[in-house]
Amino acid sequence: MASLDDDQAVETVSIPLAGKSSIADYMVVASGRSTRQVASMATKLAEKIKAEFGRSPRIEGLPTADWVLIDAGDVIVHLFRPEVRTFYNLERMWSFGEAAGQA
Repeated sequence: MASLDDDQAVETVSIPLAGKSSIADYMVVASGRSTRQVASMATKLAEKIKAEFGRSPRIEGLPTADWVLIDAGDVIVHLFRPEVRTFYNLERMWSFGEAAGQA
């Protein structure tokens, strides 16, 4: 979350998944203003995860950077361009009727 804040991510939301899904404990959804910013945030976040935890997260979607998924094990991060985020509306799909937590 701090890395995304440092990179000026927009509308960062953390959704707790523990006890609701076996895929991860948390899902983080954030937007960048452009494909360049989304790609930069994803690359920096992956580098920080590797430096702090000693493992490389799986990354999907980096070449186009409309929607980049970073699978860091217990946390899955989705980085979007605003239009793509609005289209898929992951927060609504994964909130399970609860208000998603704003960061």
